[in-house]
Amino acid sequence: MYVDPPAPRPRERDETPPAAPTGPLDSPQRAWEFNPDYQRLVLAWNTVLPQLETLRTALDKAYSLAKSPQTWDAPVGERYVQDIREWRTRLAVYRHSVLTAISDEAADTPRWIPTTANAPHAFQ
Repeated sequence: MYVDPPAPRPRERDETPPAAPTGPLDSPQRAWEFNPDYQRLVLAWNTVLPQLETLRTALDKAYSLAKSPQTWDAPVGERYVQDIREWRTRLAVYRHSVLTAISDEAADTPRWIPTTANAPHAFQ
């Protein structure tokens, strides 16, 4: 079984943008905003995960029923058990690949981006 990769973290209530170093040669202050692309990844994770859990639960239930001796009284039943086992394996691989893709993109996407809105600037 695969372990889920780290999920993108949504913005916390008291989270603040990164502190910019202030020195005589540093660039002027910047305004920051929470990256909408990162928020999109958080939303994608929160949308996909329950759907994948629903699929996994349904296949687990079908697998447990198929393995039950009350379900199949013929040798052909083992073929269906093997098919469902294969579907469960494929779903686990698919789940891992989807969640890893979202997690990897979130790791490469900055949480905060500089913006020019309401940024202090010198009079011209």
